[in-house]
Amino acid sequence: MPNVQPDLVHALRGGIVESFHRGALAIVDADGRSLLALGDVQRPVFPRSACKVMQALPLVASGAADALGLTDAELALACASHGGEPEHAATAAAMLAKAGLDPAALECGAHWPYNDSATKALATAGAQPGALHNNCSGKHAGFVCLGCLMARQAGQDPAAFVRGYVRPGHPVMREITAALAAATGADLGRAPMGTDGCSIPTFAFPLQQLAHGFARIGTGVGLSDSHARAARRLRQAVAASPFHVAGTGRLDTRLMQRLGARLFCKVGAEGVYGAALPESGLGVAIKMDDGNTARAAEVVMAAVVDALMHLDDAERSFVASISDLALVNWNGIEVGRLQASSGLRSALQGLRA
Repeated sequence: MPNVQPDLVHALRGGIVESFHRGALAIVDADGRSLLALGDVQRPVFPRSACKVMQALPLVASGAADALGLTDAELALACASHGGEPEHAATAAAMLAKAGLDPAALECGAHWPYNDSATKALATAGAQPGALHNNCSGKHAGFVCLGCLMARQAGQDPAAFVRGYVRPGHPVMREITAALAAATGADLGRAPMGTDGCSIPTFAFPLQQLAHGFARIGTGVGLSDSHARAARRLRQAVAASPFHVAGTGRLDTRLMQRLGARLFCKVGAEGVYGAALPESGLGVAIKMDDGNTARAAEVVMAAVVDALMHLDDAERSFVASISDLALVNWNGIEVGRLQASSGLRSALQGLRA
């Protein structure tokens, strides 16, 4: 790992750089060819929630999604890090109901909704958050739906079969891990393994391979026929229901509401971000060294979208407002900017079509 990663984002105040956000960026095509590598893109990183679409591939490829009649909103939620808004919780509950189970089957744990209004509504009602409010409840509901199909095919009781599905050796998790390995080309059997916030295994592998996985998700190239069809179906679902993949005010939802099926993007914890650009056949993976997801990683992603996608004037203005963001204080006074560094913009400029 280099001693110092490149500056990707600057926070400006009073005409100088107040904070430097350093990290790595990989842009790869579906054949695995690197178009841009800034920073150490070979260092293993945990993709965290950025790879949820890859983890959702077996839900569709197995036939479980069709067998249960999962909707676009439900499939989008299976790829989501949602805000825990009422619509999100209700959609996760509906997925479980179609599988014949209830929220007690979820093993993701409970936390207060990311969405402030949803949290305040729960608190005002004197209620406590449950597993449905967990930002990963849709992904876990998808795992449960997959497990129920596997159980029925094996002639076993679904409720008993899915118990413990978060463990690395459970049949459901083995299927999920195999799909992630197939999409990225990573040798997960030898990769460092940790435990994600929602209790499933998370594996560390190079950012370059994560970007390659997103290129494959966007094109189907290098995937099995069933996974390629699943990737296309999941992207279509997210484009049809972008609210369910994130929620009110969240960047993934905002970008995909604007750009539709031309972009699939997904944030992960600790400054990770990934995207598939189907029109150009490219995959993108970002890791900010300081773990800053809400600020720096979003700026980098917006700069990449601005450089690599064909945007009309309104779309370009919208994206530019994210890659060069005004910082405003509590009195509404602009006090600085958060913007892609000149080095990042220069590197991306060379990739413009």
